[in-house]
Amino acid sequence: MSENSLEQAILERLKSVIDPETNIDVIRMRLVENLWVDTLGKVRYTFRPSSFVCPIAVMLATDIKKAVAEVPGVKSQEIAIEGYLMADELEKLINQET
Repeated sequence: MSENSLEQAILERLKSVIDPETNIDVIRMRLVENLWVDTLGKVRYTFRPSSFVCPIAVMLATDIKKAVAEVPGVKSQEIAIEGYLMADELEKLINQET
């Protein structure tokens, strides 16, 4: 799968991840930024919760990671967390989950 088609497939899949507080998908809310993929299926992106103290940041990060993992061709993910009070802790947690 080409990088561009994998990127498009990921973006399409993420449109099904809905923020329960707004009922809007994470792409339209721009919670996922800096999406980068390579031909080997490595994916990197930034998750930026909607607020510095977002009460559902862990749930959303987990849902986003699961959705990306379901896209055929994705082999690994590296997720950066920005704009969140406990960004370092959440980044460690989400990047160690399988």
